[in-house]
Amino acid sequence: MARDTLFSGESKNIEYKITLPDKSEKYMKTIVAFANTQGGKLIVGIDDKTHEIVGVANEILFQLMDGIANAISDSCMPQIIPDIEPQTIDGKTVIIVSVEAGKNRPYYLKSKGKENGTYIRVAGTSRQAFPEKIRELEMEGARISWDELTCVGYPVSKEATEKLCSDIENFREKAGMAERSVKKEQLINWKILKQSEGQLLATNAYALLTSDYFPFSKTQCAVFKGTDRAVFLDKREFIGPIYTQIESAVDFVLRNIRLGATIDGLVRKEKYELPPEAIREMIINAHCHRNLLDESCIQVAIYDNRLEVTSPGGLYNGLTYEEVMNGHSKIRNRAIANIFSQMGLVEAWGSGIKRILNAAKEYGLPEPKFQEFDNMFRVELFRNNSMTESEKEAGESSEKVRRRVGEGSDIIRGYELSDTQKKIVNLLLYDRQLSAAKIAEQLGMGSRSIEKNIKKLKELGILIRHGSPKNGYWEVIDCGKKNNEDTE
Repeated sequence: MARDTLFSGESKNIEYKITLPDKSEKYMKTIVAFANTQGGKLIVGIDDKTHEIVGVANEILFQLMDGIANAISDSCMPQIIPDIEPQTIDGKTVIIVSVEAGKNRPYYLKSKGKENGTYIRVAGTSRQAFPEKIRELEMEGARISWDELTCVGYPVSKEATEKLCSDIENFREKAGMAERSVKKEQLINWKILKQSEGQLLATNAYALLTSDYFPFSKTQCAVFKGTDRAVFLDKREFIGPIYTQIESAVDFVLRNIRLGATIDGLVRKEKYELPPEAIREMIINAHCHRNLLDESCIQVAIYDNRLEVTSPGGLYNGLTYEEVMNGHSKIRNRAIANIFSQMGLVEAWGSGIKRILNAAKEYGLPEPKFQEFDNMFRVELFRNNSMTESEKEAGESSEKVRRRVGEGSDIIRGYELSDTQKKIVNLLLYDRQLSAAKIAEQLGMGSRSIEKNIKKLKELGILIRHGSPKNGYWEVIDCGKKNNEDTE
């Protein structure tokens, strides 16, 4: 570690002591916390308030070093073996105690026991770990991924299994991947299902991919007025298989940001104010790397100046912020990550952060911000006003979209429409480029039924299709208003 980093102040990986406390427990918490998170260095001989290098007297230097080694050996479980060495800075000697991120987690103080003596680093402090964090540390130490464990009591049904296999095939096709037939045998190989004594058992990953079984498995999305969470403009909560949550959350964001457009001859070219690739990557990463032992849910928040995606759980198993930014990855949820890879949602391990950064750069946006705090990880993608006025006028703002949706009830009033037909109208008021397949997916219905209902809406004159099936869009007509104008 470079000198300017080592002596520029305390951080998640650096802690100073002007001298050793009389009770070793006061600094043993730091040693344990380093081992349980990303490792770090305890430096003795620096004032933690002024950062002044005070040094350690030469006559007691080696006595202190032996005392630190003995205290760590006597106080910590499992065994922590630090690197303890003196270093001379500006003519003064300090002691640097280096602790690596441990592999036999959780580490704790013998005197307090595992439940009360397990500590982790948060920012520049050592804090007692909550029970769910201790459970995750235990699984890290045992090399166990929670999503691969058996979901006791959750049934394996033929219908759910076939739908999951079919959805994986469809995602592969949309991603342009090689055609592959997916059956229950593949799900067993991928540790989504288990075989035991002739029976098929569900894993936690199977439950996450086929249902809303776990209450914490949901994606909360919201639009806020301004730059804080004081006033809601819109909010949705998506449940069900996590890959459908991802699709729904991405669609929610796209519906609630500006869609600019330019007219090139007869061709209308549309462009969102934020790169869809980055939006999708942020939400996929949140689901792929979240801590599934934490009962919080993933949150997607849209403000006037940014998009913010927050997932439960900090960086995993000793991974550092610097490593993440350099493309390194440690997989927290192995089964989910593997399925996402098979579906084409994940292209290459460790590439997600770089893809977000590159997409923002190509769009001319400020550099995205990545934060780890209070056992959460947050990514912020900043909006800007780079769109020209003509692009804004040819496109649509989120406020216009929300206003159109509010007008939906007026449009369909006076018609004897089914609930499905009303839902279709409101969906198309939100996003006029939705295909019948997309509408079917969002409503959880078959495409044929949606197509029949769309045909009826077209016959009533409520829907008009413009352009080709692939690149066209829907227009929702306020027939009641038109009829009133015709009779005046």
